[in-house]
Amino acid sequence: MRLEQSFEVDAPVEQVWTALTDLEQVAPCLPGAAITGHDDDGTYHGTFQVKLGPTTANYRGTIKIDSADPATRTATLSARGSDKRGQGGASATIVNTLHESGAGTRVEAVTDFTITGRLATFGRGGMIKDISNRLLRDFATCLQQRLVAEPAGGLTADEAAASAGAGDTAGKTPAEVSGTAAAVSANTGETAGKTPAELSGTAPVQPPRPAPAPAPPVKGFSLLLSILWGRIRGLLRRR
Repeated sequence: MRLEQSFEVDAPVEQVWTALTDLEQVAPCLPGAAITGHDDDGTYHGTFQVKLGPTTANYRGTIKIDSADPATRTATLSARGSDKRGQGGASATIVNTLHESGAGTRVEAVTDFTITGRLATFGRGGMIKDISNRLLRDFATCLQQRLVAEPAGGLTADEAAASAGAGDTAGKTPAEVSGTAAAVSANTGETAGKTPAELSGTAPVQPPRPAPAPAPPVKGFSLLLSILWGRIRGLLRRR
């Protein structure tokens, strides 16, 4: 099955690109999804849970960015998983392309996926597409909220040293400024090529980012009611 979807985020395209290519931080925005670990090759392990009426799917699988082109802002992801009780599986290839849209960003997502097992029955009549559209809408809302709350990017060690040096020159004589500039230059040179451990004595170490709280699992009954009501309203508008 193939899905072509899009959504918009009120944030600069570069900020959205950075977020969408950081799977560990962005995955929890998908309702029912959680990252549990990762490998050195960039493969992330996680879980995904969805309950639709009497059918419950609890997947364990992996997701990985196969390619990411900052020039075209296109990223290709591959995901696969299997039901924990052996009742089917799923695999997908997702291609995300970002475009500037005014002051914001439009994300176009093309997904080719295969589902087997009990959850595959919801592919009939376009139900999977409706569910996917609802999940994507919730994902976009969560992403928007996280980007708005995201603090401004921190300075690098060199930038911090230069900034500190600039502040120290206020009100100083040319000779004093010269001495400050030399100190800043020396400090910057000392940090070149050093590891974070070696830099610990020359610049403050930023604490690790806290893991984002996962979005709550998909609530099947309310989700199905919402989808059915949307279909009814669509039929009424056509008449």
